[in-house]
Amino acid sequence: MPPTVMLPWADGGASTGFSVDDLTPALLLGSLVLVLAVAAVRLSVRSGLPTLLIYLGIGLVLGESGFGIRYDSEQLTQVLGYTALVIILVEGGLTTRWSSIKPSVAPAALLATVGVGVSVLAVGLVARLVLGWSWEIAFLVAAVLASTDAAAVFSVLRRVPLPRNISGMLEAESGFNDAPVVLLVTALAAALAPDAEQHPWWWVVGLAVVELVGGTAVGLGIGWLGARVLRYVASSSSALFAIGVIAVAVLAYAAADALHLSGFIACYLAALVLGNIRLPHRAAVVGFATAMGWIAQIGLFVLLGLLASPSNFPSVIVPALVIGTALLLLGRPLSVIASCVPFRMSWRVQAFLSWAGLRGAVPVVLATVPVTMGAQGVAWIFDLVFVLVVVFTFIQAPSLPWVARQLGLTSAHRQVALAVETTPLEELGAELLEVDIGPGSRMAGVRVFELRLPGGASISLVVREGRSFVPKENDVLRTGDQLLVVAPSTLRAEVEQRLRQVSRGGRLAGWGGQ
Repeated sequence: MPPTVMLPWADGGASTGFSVDDLTPALLLGSLVLVLAVAAVRLSVRSGLPTLLIYLGIGLVLGESGFGIRYDSEQLTQVLGYTALVIILVEGGLTTRWSSIKPSVAPAALLATVGVGVSVLAVGLVARLVLGWSWEIAFLVAAVLASTDAAAVFSVLRRVPLPRNISGMLEAESGFNDAPVVLLVTALAAALAPDAEQHPWWWVVGLAVVELVGGTAVGLGIGWLGARVLRYVASSSSALFAIGVIAVAVLAYAAADALHLSGFIACYLAALVLGNIRLPHRAAVVGFATAMGWIAQIGLFVLLGLLASPSNFPSVIVPALVIGTALLLLGRPLSVIASCVPFRMSWRVQAFLSWAGLRGAVPVVLATVPVTMGAQGVAWIFDLVFVLVVVFTFIQAPSLPWVARQLGLTSAHRQVALAVETTPLEELGAELLEVDIGPGSRMAGVRVFELRLPGGASISLVVREGRSFVPKENDVLRTGDQLLVVAPSTLRAEVEQRLRQVSRGGRLAGWGGQ
């Protein structure tokens, strides 16, 4: 085994601090991890495995059993983990179309609340009877595992052409269920802490309901108000505007948490409102939020891999397999049945929803909560949850497309919402040019066909006096028009040169040496 390297921030910075001398190795390591993580996406696509497994693996390789980096701060992991979860939820809300999840909101909300309770009861009962754990530990572990993971589910479902009602329900559930599970885990962990004040179960349930309802109100209110403020003060800088949108959604979390309400449901709903109200610079907002979400996922999974101790894995493999099997074959199916039967969903849909309940970063982060709250003798829960997530992701994720086909749930065609942004155009080998016809331009009065753009380039849209239309060949361009020109990347320079010629010389530009 290589010698252990203790990073200055590994214990939260309490022992050695962080100096300028530590900056270079931190940036070197961080940038290399990010480059490797980006490259690993191709492996994920080919293998059908969620990227979380690859990122967790990077963390393990960098850790004590690999390159020897020692990291053992549960407190810092929980802080950074909650921060990452907020960013991931905000990204999920901003990129979710209300029209796509609206029909599934009711069953998804039931699955994220009642379904969570059913799953915890079922898995906790198995843990108590089969493994002989105390009731407190059994239900705590079951609660930690009750939340599905959006990043894990949708990295796989993107390759499965599912009907929109099924993918919409999974999407909504993954956004809703983090909040009640966090509240439940916190309450159960607090009960195990020394000198903890004991409360009856109905008090805990009532408090959870109040926090969820209050968090919902705060999130919807801040999202609605923030959208109007942002629209009023909208900046011409799309990048700056995107930062403002993210800040409003994060503000919802902070405001709700300051009021002792559910910050997770607040930030998700605020982002959902912001993402579905007509705001300027939507493409930039979505692109920035997606990038932030990826950074949060990569950092979170690598951090969790660093915190894990592979030397402890053998002792928790058997209970992890027992609990994971109970969750997969008993807890999740019962929670789906309890939540979906009132909506008369077919058994095939329920079967797929039962198999598609992938676990990911959220349970692993929540496994640090009991330790940070002072519960004694529960550090092993983190290793158990880590092993369970890895093993059952390997089992479930690659099989999801096959399960969908066997149940006859794959669609004959798949609708994909395509945003015209830099990345998709670059993948197509194209460029999008914006052209403004100013007062001094001789392009005014020229017909579209008289531009004589290079082959493969065309004017896709004209915006005139606030109205847009697709131009015809004989349409005359006017001063003040804004043109969107699509051109092959290899011809961009030639297209720009031609447009400048027409702007200077008019319709006869290029003829007779002009």
